[in-house]
Amino acid sequence: MHSELIKDKEYQFQLYELLDTQALCGRERFSEHNKETFDAVLDTANKIATEKFAPHNAKADANEPTFDGEKVTMIAEVQEAFDAYVQAGLLAGRYDFDEGGMQLPETIMMASAGYFMAANPSTTGYPFLTVAAANVIRNFASDKIKSSFMPRMLSGEFTGTMALTEPHAGSSLADILTTAIKTSDGEYRIKGNKMYISAGDHELSKNIVHLVLAKVQGAPAGVKGISLFVVPKYRLDNHGQPSERNDVALAGLIHKLGYRGTTSTVLNFGEQGDCHGYLVGEEHQGLRYMFLMMNEARLGVGFGAAMIGYRAYQYSLVYAKDRTQGRIPPNNKPTDKAVSIIHHGDVKRMLLAQKSYVEGAMALCFYAARLVDDSHTLEDEAQRQHALELLDLLTPIVKAWPSEYGPKANDLAIQILGGAGYTREYPVEQCWRDNRLNPIHEGTNGIQALDLLTRKLWQAQGAGLKLLQQRMQQDFSQIQGPACQSLLKRLHPYIAQMAQLIPALAQGLANDKQPILLANASCFMNVFGQIVMSWMWIRQANVAEQAIHQTDLSGDDQAFYRGKIQAAKYFVHWELPTIARDLSLLSELDDSCAAMHSEWF
Repeated sequence: MHSELIKDKEYQFQLYELLDTQALCGRERFSEHNKETFDAVLDTANKIATEKFAPHNAKADANEPTFDGEKVTMIAEVQEAFDAYVQAGLLAGRYDFDEGGMQLPETIMMASAGYFMAANPSTTGYPFLTVAAANVIRNFASDKIKSSFMPRMLSGEFTGTMALTEPHAGSSLADILTTAIKTSDGEYRIKGNKMYISAGDHELSKNIVHLVLAKVQGAPAGVKGISLFVVPKYRLDNHGQPSERNDVALAGLIHKLGYRGTTSTVLNFGEQGDCHGYLVGEEHQGLRYMFLMMNEARLGVGFGAAMIGYRAYQYSLVYAKDRTQGRIPPNNKPTDKAVSIIHHGDVKRMLLAQKSYVEGAMALCFYAARLVDDSHTLEDEAQRQHALELLDLLTPIVKAWPSEYGPKANDLAIQILGGAGYTREYPVEQCWRDNRLNPIHEGTNGIQALDLLTRKLWQAQGAGLKLLQQRMQQDFSQIQGPACQSLLKRLHPYIAQMAQLIPALAQGLANDKQPILLANASCFMNVFGQIVMSWMWIRQANVAEQAIHQTDLSGDDQAFYRGKIQAAKYFVHWELPTIARDLSLLSELDDSCAAMHSEWF
């Protein structure tokens, strides 16, 4: 029914009208690019995603990888798609020219990723994890480790993973038990177990490079004692080629609700006492190194959730236009012609909610990607630092908000399709299953709420929060149209309430009220997130409101811009006011959750 992964007009709006991405070509790093080269990359990504990734999305879901005790087997289309991605040079797209890359902005690389996430999230996992692991090696590993592994990862000859989670510890990395024993020759032997390792074993590449968190014997307790190691599936010979099998064993595959085409593995390291690991950087600094990968992955999780949400939204939109059912007063006699369900008020509500969630999340993620580009390429060092501070503050929201509201959008898509929505003959139920993993991926949303409330809000003496306030005020000062002025009038009281609340939060976190606030961290996440998303929507509506007065607009463009304004209105009128409850619970220090005893359940 619907083959277009992402509407061209949506990307043109997000990238060029809202973010002015072509202005990045004025920076030295991107000076050899222009809008045409950016669009050529996006066209290539769209073509590969449409032709190689989308066709086997349902097939990979229905035919999960299998393990026979020796090797993992998966459908052939996954290898074909992976190879096409590699051959297009997308693995190294953001890397320097002299590293074999295309030196593209993060904003464009995220946009190209959108096609693949919308087409087939599970197959997309293999190249995306590889790039994230290569970035860690590039930034922190020794020259020897870099030269041994990074070029082959960027060429697709090797793939990568991150091995953090252990069966007993979950997200509590301080409690990991995997150990690293230093040998007389200065190398390390790794021993331990890791669980839920995505892409942890397969036959897509000649080698798999695991980034493994472990504690060197005698290390300090807790997170301060964690080190990071490169642990390949195959050790390299003197010529740098994969040779002897390292002591890394696949204990089994985990069968998930979604992302079924991505192997989810239990890995045993050092069962035979001969698992070679290569220290990245310095001992006891592993968590700091790994957070580079984790933060990149959090942006990717948020954007992936947005794009899976967007895919199902587009499908349900087309379905709602085609499916006839019922009648609209006054033409509601049995003899009157049935109408498309998109004309029913409740269907409009559900479509508007989806649109506000997924297009708002898309704008947020692109804004974060632009901050990444700014932190790397702005000439002024202070401005680069500002971009980094604002990105740090927003990262919990970028990860958690889309991964909460993306599945909600998918749920509404299922509802619009009615009985067809929860059948496997239609794609929206798979979108929901795939997307339901994202609130857990890369730190649960509850962890993101704690991170925001207890760390990100206050770090660097609140520099990120001050920058956010400045950026919002700068955008609001440029608003002239009546529609956006009306929306801003509704948003301002909530901004003021949050500003009044924050000093009380700081005081409460420093005294005996801390347990209550920690239990209510999700409330603050809701408040902060909905205000940030209202800002994102007013930014979109402002551009649309200015564009709509152009005299040479086509009818399709008029409809596009009016849709943006209406979605912004929906979000500010319907979604933003829901935080009134959270503001009340936080200001009253409600202890309904904190004071609950475990034995009372």
